[in-house]
Amino acid sequence: MAVELDVFVGNTTIMDEEVYQFWLDGYTVNDAVKVRMEGGVLEECDASSDVLLSDTMDQYRTFQMCERLLHSPSKLGNQLLFQIPPHRQAMLIERYYAFDDAFVREVLGKKLSKGTKKDLDDISAKTNVTLKSCRRQFDNFKRVFKVVEELKGPLVENIRQHFLLSDKLARDYAAIVFFANNRFETGKRKLQYLTFQDFAFCAGLLINNWTVGAVDNMVEDMDVDLDKEFLQDLKELKILITDKDLLDQHKSLVCTALRGKTKTFNEMEANFKNLSRGLVNIAAKLTNTKDVRDFFIDLVEKFIEPCRSDRWTAADMKLYLTHYTNSAHILDTFKHQVVWDRYMGVIKSCIFKMYHD
Repeated sequence: MAVELDVFVGNTTIMDEEVYQFWLDGYTVNDAVKVRMEGGVLEECDASSDVLLSDTMDQYRTFQMCERLLHSPSKLGNQLLFQIPPHRQAMLIERYYAFDDAFVREVLGKKLSKGTKKDLDDISAKTNVTLKSCRRQFDNFKRVFKVVEELKGPLVENIRQHFLLSDKLARDYAAIVFFANNRFETGKRKLQYLTFQDFAFCAGLLINNWTVGAVDNMVEDMDVDLDKEFLQDLKELKILITDKDLLDQHKSLVCTALRGKTKTFNEMEANFKNLSRGLVNIAAKLTNTKDVRDFFIDLVEKFIEPCRSDRWTAADMKLYLTHYTNSAHILDTFKHQVVWDRYMGVIKSCIFKMYHD
């Protein structure tokens, strides 16, 4: 019996984006086939389940062969084994390095080591992200960290150039690298309300304003290590709370500016000294590694929680911090305005982001 076959020969590697996502998400071949069948692909393509299984297995094999190239994305464009158009290469890379916010939130600020990797089983169960996907994401974080660790130049740009990521994803990876290097505490119960994007926003501010790279753009670890000279200078701000006359003068200026502009004025006036001590003491202690790690928990405990308990709105917070920062410039005997602005510029924006009224 004669059998007619239509044969098409081409050299472009065929990749189904949906199947690629199944592979990235850690689905088995059988699970991927099941989801594809439920989506009606057999009816669309007029194919049998055996053909669908064969196609899915074939694509999984292709992705596995591509994976080693994805570890060094620039190799993907220079190899000849797979004929993949540039826009397709960009999709493969971007999705391979994409991550689940629920997963990254669990490992943010932890050491990217074997110890953390042992916890991936628990994190997988907690976040509903498959173990295979957790491992891929963790290994990606670790790989990017190792590559950029000793490079000179801006962190975001180094990540973009070496891993060919979009600007948004490169910035997110810069935040992950920065948090892993400084080991910021993000796991405490009081910080659970904050999302990865909340922390990533704050990381961008810290990188752009408090690191060595903020003053010298061609040194190693420039966007990863905090500027030790700046952290030392922050101790000078203690005069704002240790000099009673200066503290009283600062309070008077702020309260005069706030009077009649907010319903929580009485609480602001009553709490001024405690809130000011909280912010200035956070600054003065940042020379200690442990206090750097506790930076976010200190902001919540020393400032955000007291304001929340007094029912400040986000608008109240903005008003208060704006006058609190600006009034320091009018204090006659306060001579550390440059350090103050560099500190409070970041603190204000971080608190605005972290304060969910």
